[in-house]
Amino acid sequence: MKIVVLDGYTLQQHDLSWVKLQTLGDVIVYDRTASEEIITRAQDADIILTNKTPLTAETLEQLPNLRYIGVLATGYNIVDVETARKRGIPVTNVPTYGTNSVAQFVFALILELVQQVGIHASSVASGEWAACPDFSFTRTPLMELAGKTIGLIGLGKIGHQTAVIARAFGMNVIAAGSGRRSPTPVKGIEWVDLPQLLTRADVVSLHCPLTPDTFQLINKDRLKLMKSSSYLINTSRGQIIAEQDLADALHNGKLAGAALDVLSIEPPPQDHPLLHAPNCIITPHIAWASKEARERLMDTAVENVRQFQAGALIHVVNL
Repeated sequence: MKIVVLDGYTLQQHDLSWVKLQTLGDVIVYDRTASEEIITRAQDADIILTNKTPLTAETLEQLPNLRYIGVLATGYNIVDVETARKRGIPVTNVPTYGTNSVAQFVFALILELVQQVGIHASSVASGEWAACPDFSFTRTPLMELAGKTIGLIGLGKIGHQTAVIARAFGMNVIAAGSGRRSPTPVKGIEWVDLPQLLTRADVVSLHCPLTPDTFQLINKDRLKLMKSSSYLINTSRGQIIAEQDLADALHNGKLAGAALDVLSIEPPPQDHPLLHAPNCIITPHIAWASKEARERLMDTAVENVRQFQAGALIHVVNL
């Protein structure tokens, strides 16, 4: 059975091995695959694994041998799952592999916003402390998280783990459901509607999937509801934020800051409105990418393939 990995670099990163997958068939791993290369590289594939290389309806129609698609991520919007379903091709994903890593990264971003460790470390390295007449100085205001309110939009596994960490910091936790999901009460978390969450929260953190209901959920009108002293965190999907609206809010001092691990276009163009917005931290979509999380992802992806070959599908998203 021929197995083609279209874009394995971000998962493998030269510190993991494909050896477990290689026990399941004839495996070819490409670090990256451009859209125009997909048909040539995957023409005879029975199984395709992809992370961010898109498999459109047009592409799928040109892959006659394809029997299975494994997405090396939780989100699977890069695959035309309906076309795959019509052809009887199961599409699987890898749920929950990054729960702890992403929740941890949320607080790395929050702490950088409220403590500005990087700015202060740089000031010391540049000699400012050595030249300072005082034993202590600050370059930015500092905030204590205890007693502050974090608002979580979406409360799946990652959102819940973020809430656990927030409570450990002494924060109050409020949450609002996203899309059509009906949230159920969770101990220690106050459920509110979205306008109330945005109005009350000192930190707003996005944990909802990208759906038609959440596309540009955070836009000009909703940003107006947030306190000018509040922060916005996004480790979910870039398209959930209307990015020009957020840039405008930051430039106009309507928000204290934002920290984003995802953007609507990745990598972003040089003229992306948020790249030069004030008090905006942007990281290159790495919340998921700890070695431990990637190991879990790879192991689950391989097990998904193994189960498919054994006739027992798991983690299927389209059948």
